[in-house]
Order: sequence, then structure tokens, then C-alpha cells
Amino acid sequence: MQKFTTRPEIRGTFGVVTSTHWIASAVGMSILERGGNAFDAAVATGFVLQVVEPHLNGPGGDLPVLFHSVRDNAPGVLCAQGSAPSSATIEEMRARGINDLIPASGLLATVVPGAFDGWLLLLRDYGTMEVADVIEPAINYCLNGHPMLPSVASTIADLQTFFEHQWPSSAQVWCPEGACPQEGALFCNPDLGRTYQRLVDAAKGDTREIRIDAVRATWREGFVAEKIGEYLATANVMDASGQKNSALLTRSDIEGWSAQFEKPTSITYHGWELFKTGPWGQGPVLLQALQILKNFDLAAMDPFGTEFTHIVIEAIKLAWADREAYYGDPKYYDIPLETLLSEEYGRDRATLISDKASLETRPGRIAGHEHLADAAVFRVNRRTEVAGNAATGEPTMAHLTDVKGDTVHLDIIDRWGNLVSATPSGGWLQSSPVIPGLGFPLNSRAQMFWLEEGLASSLTPGARPRTTLTPTIAYQNGRPSLAFGTPGGDQQDQWQLIWFLRLVHYGLDLQEGIDAPLFHSMHFQGSFYPRNANPGKMMIEETIGEEVIAALRERGHEIVIAAPNTVGRLTAARRHPDGQMQAAATPRLMQAYAIGR
Repeated sequence: MQKFTTRPEIRGTFGVVTSTHWIASAVGMSILERGGNAFDAAVATGFVLQVVEPHLNGPGGDLPVLFHSVRDNAPGVLCAQGSAPSSATIEEMRARGINDLIPASGLLATVVPGAFDGWLLLLRDYGTMEVADVIEPAINYCLNGHPMLPSVASTIADLQTFFEHQWPSSAQVWCPEGACPQEGALFCNPDLGRTYQRLVDAAKGDTREIRIDAVRATWREGFVAEKIGEYLATANVMDASGQKNSALLTRSDIEGWSAQFEKPTSITYHGWELFKTGPWGQGPVLLQALQILKNFDLAAMDPFGTEFTHIVIEAIKLAWADREAYYGDPKYYDIPLETLLSEEYGRDRATLISDKASLETRPGRIAGHEHLADAAVFRVNRRTEVAGNAATGEPTMAHLTDVKGDTVHLDIIDRWGNLVSATPSGGWLQSSPVIPGLGFPLNSRAQMFWLEEGLASSLTPGARPRTTLTPTIAYQNGRPSLAFGTPGGDQQDQWQLIWFLRLVHYGLDLQEGIDAPLFHSMHFQGSFYPRNANPGKMMIEETIGEEVIAALRERGHEIVIAAPNTVGRLTAARRHPDGQMQAAATPRLMQAYAIGR
């Protein structure tokens, strides 16, 4: 039977690369062609994404990676989510007049920048190439230019006046000589190119590993940390709170931090084993949702019908309620993850789903943690429909902000069978002022902490903010098989869940599933400023059909209809038992691409 998709099914045996920008995908494939492995290609792809999608990620941002290593014959997690500064306390925030929400922009919300060190740690321990090999493409695009995306040009145009009056270092980089970049025109960032080159030049030593560590030290202890520290010591800038604030981050915070490897969390589902980050990310919510959905005969439902959509949305509400109650950095908080991911807990949660849309926030009540469930309900009730402007927060495809975009993602499989799935984010051009001379801004990830004591996600010095970044890898029948993910803030695991269910239960191929109509819930507590909740509300692409939309409304869902091909930015790569590989990329926003041979 002929398949009708927006893109061809990319298949091959040598390797596949898919990412949210065609240039980055091409660079990743070029690394595979030169003999690099999936880890080398991922690092090169990631650095190019920092250059060509600067409104969505940057070297001052954060990075989680899920991977399968053939050498280790095991899955792993790279956590390059920077931690809160040593002076970042609730008391300090209140002393500055910040009593409710940490502002979503400026310097006060900045945590340790983690992406750069994370990419180099991945290169050192799992790659094969030198730093120069993987960063040279990014340097080239910084110095010689890349075609400016329409979304980047419009974002900068919207912020030009603000930059000129409040963040002049950003105006100098993004509006050189006072002019906004034009859509499709070549855009250069020579300051960032020179920063990358100075880092590459620091690669000295007798072995590849020593040379990479020398570059990491130059970032953490050399000129990069020095320039960041000098700027933050005196900078006092306007942010989303409506007042000027200085940073809590210091040079010593950067010097004392490094990325790390961890074991993933996982569950099995209909012959698949899925691997996600720990509860410092939102990844376990997808696993929780699957444990709930095991209790329904999804295969008997229409994958584009009312019943499927309703059941999945209701499972999402329950899992995400638990996220808000219980997730945080397990190094600092007691997270009942074993209970949350158990089949028994999933069965209990499934009994709460009826034929009608729930309008309640219903985290599970876990023995010894009941106060966290109560606090989550209280917060949602307090934040429900709070008026505010989210335009300076997470640039997701939430359709409710003035900022268009989201974050970035990549999936890569090489001919040896290594799998890499990464979702870099943070350090957006609209998040924070550019550090003078370096060509990039810092992040605003601390906005995900709460300024209340005793919560799993309370602001705590040294703790990781509970990020939304959530790549995925999966084994089928014990064999490493699948890497997938998407940008999109709170929607990331929702869109991945829907795509995965259609793959497993209905046999939709990679591109078919990506092209299919998507939906997501807006019911739960948002992760980004102003952290609104919208009980009962969901968004769905109109291509699902008027009949389904009407039936969902009858069940009590408040529907926001999205235009066709405007929800989700999934990419995916798969390795089959015969050695064939596939890759697919979303047509939404018309910039993601899959490549392979």
C-alpha cells in the first residue's frame, strides 16, 4: 500500500542524522562520512544548532542526551543541566523583592551554563575526533554567515528596541550597526566564532582526552569564565519582573561544575523498553503515562478518533500532575520514583479516567509525601489563568506567546549501532544579555524553581532545576532500536507519547506518525513564566476532523483548534534488525530535515 507523507522515508545502512535544521543535519552527516561515530556527529550537529537557531539554544544553555553505546552495550544519560548558584536561596530572592515567580529573562534566573561542557564530555568519553574537527563547521557559519531563518529575524525585530535600551550587548550582536537581520540574508556572529576558535586553540596535550579536557578547563577556568564573571559582577539589567536585577551566578559557580553521566530511568511497554532522564527532567512523565495506558485497549481504538484522544489526554493530566508534585533533583530531594513508575501505581491511576474530561489537578497521594501532593494542588489553583506575558519565557510552540519557536533536537545512528538523542536548549537570544566579547547569552532555567520551602522543586543552591528537556531512546525486544524527541517545553513528552503509541499500536511508520495530526493538554501547571494552568484545555490540529473535535467538546474538553501542521516538531531515527536505518523529520516550520544513506 502506498504511503503518502510530506517527506520520503529516509533509509540506508551507513548512517542517519535528523535534526531541527537542515544545515545541522548536513553537518552531522558529513562527520559520519569522514569516519566519525554518532557521538562525534552529535557534537558537531549540536554546535551548529547553536549558531543557526540562536533563538532556541546556545552554548550558555543546557543539554540532556540519551544514548546507546556499542562499546558499553548499554544505555546512558549525559546530564549537562547546570545547577543553581551557591547564593541562590529563597531568602535571597525575597530580599530582592522576588516573592512569587523567578523572572523568565535577564540575569537573576541564570544557572551554571552546561551545554558546552556537556558536548565536550560526550566527545571525550564516547567520540573519536578532535575538538577542532567537530567545532570547525560552527566556526565557519559564525564567521562566513548562514541564511537567517524567518523566525529568528522576526524574534530579533520584535526585541530590537528592548535590546537597544536595556541590553546593548545583545543589540551589538543581533542588530549589527543598528540594523535587524533580514530573512534569508547571511548572518554572521564573529564574536562567537572567535570564542569557539580560542577554545579550539586551547586543545593542547599528549592525548585526545587531555586535549579535550584542556578545552573544558579553558571554558570553566579560563577566558570564558573570566569574561562571564567580570560582566556579572557589575551588570544590573531589566528582566520579566519589571525591575533591574543582578545575577546570583559567579565565576566560582562555573569553575566548580561539570557535566556528568548517569543511568537512565526505564519501563517496558508492549515489547519495548524506553529510557529517559531521571526526575531532574520531565522524562519520567512519559513512562508514567505509558504505565497508565497499559490498562486500556488502545489497539482497538482509532488512532485519530475521539476515544484514543480522550484517554491519552486524561492519562497526560494524571502523569503531569505527579510531575508537578514530585519531580526535582534527586540529589537534594526524596523523589518516590520507584512508586511513580510501578505498574501497580499506573493501574490505580488509570481507574481515575472516566468518559468525561477531568477539570481537577489530581496528583497521587504517596505515603510520606502527601504534603507535596497538597502543595501541587494549591499552586495550580493559585496560578490558574493568571494574567501575564510569557513572551520572555520558554520560546515554545504554545501558540499563546508573541515569540515563535521552541528549542532544538537531534537524533543520530551510525553504522556501528550507536544511538544518540539530544535536546539542547537554553541560552536563547531573548533569555539574557549577550556576554560582551563572547557572542552568546546565558540561560534563564532557574525560573523552573519554586520560591516555597519544602517542595521537590524548591530553589536550592547546587540543585538542578526540573527541566522540560526530554530526549528518548528505546530498545525493541532487547535490541537498541529507536531515538526520538522534539522541542516544545511542556509539550515534548506529550507529542512523543502520541507518536510512539501510533508506532507501537497501529504501525505508523516514522514519517507517517510525524505527519499525523497532533494534540496536547494545557490543563496542568506550566513550567515557564508565568506558570499558568488551564484546567480542561487542550490544543489539537484541525486536520483531526470536525467530528472528533465536536465529540471531545461533548466530553467536556475545552478545545483550542490549531492550524494544520503547527503542533509539534518531532524527529526520529530507527535501526532495524537487518541493519537498515530510517530517519524522519517534521515538516512543521519547514526547517527540520533527515539525511541518510
